[in-house]
Amino acid sequence: MLAYAVAFTLGLLSAFHCIGMCGGIVGALSFGVTAEARARPGRLALFVFAFNGGRILSYVLAGALLAWAGGWLIDASWARIAVQVIAALMIILIGLHVGNWFPRLTLIERLGLPLWRRLEPVAHRLHPVRRPGRALLYGMIWGWVPCGLVYSVLISSLALHSVAASALYMLAFGLGTLPVMMATGLLAGRIQALTRDPGIRGAIALAVVLMGCIALWYALGTNL
Repeated sequence: MLAYAVAFTLGLLSAFHCIGMCGGIVGALSFGVTAEARARPGRLALFVFAFNGGRILSYVLAGALLAWAGGWLIDASWARIAVQVIAALMIILIGLHVGNWFPRLTLIERLGLPLWRRLEPVAHRLHPVRRPGRALLYGMIWGWVPCGLVYSVLISSLALHSVAASALYMLAFGLGTLPVMMATGLLAGRIQALTRDPGIRGAIALAVVLMGCIALWYALGTNL
């Protein structure tokens, strides 16, 4: 249960990375629905929830696929420790990236560009988004946008030793990101203005770094 709580908390604390990475996408999607839906808050909330639900489903699928394809690689105890340590270090790097203290994290995100180049045209064909079901499909494609944060959480999910546990881990992380991403969609990008406040951004960055340090301490303390 502790691992899932860590994943959920990381999702919450990664708010500024999510807004910076996907806030523009969420705003564009919100304006991509019909004018009638935008005029009705409840209807708009349904579309925004569908977008994010699809995104989180993709995280769950990615966690399950990675565990199924590569879980056998960490059967050895030393490999499990290595995965946990690498994931913790990546979380620390993400915190530094959120604070604009380590901008080179984008190099990691380039790993997902080949897949995204294939999926992006499919997403464009779903416009305009007229129904929640279509929003769900769009969200499932959106979930594969190259993101160093998601990659680090995926790596850490490998340490849970099963397909179901990795999938649940990614679900917990996705649910943690949901409140901020929902607010961003419903407020049409106004939440993004907070990202320009260096004090708030720095506090979030330090919180993510702290999470990474806790994860590193947990990995080393429970395995060595």
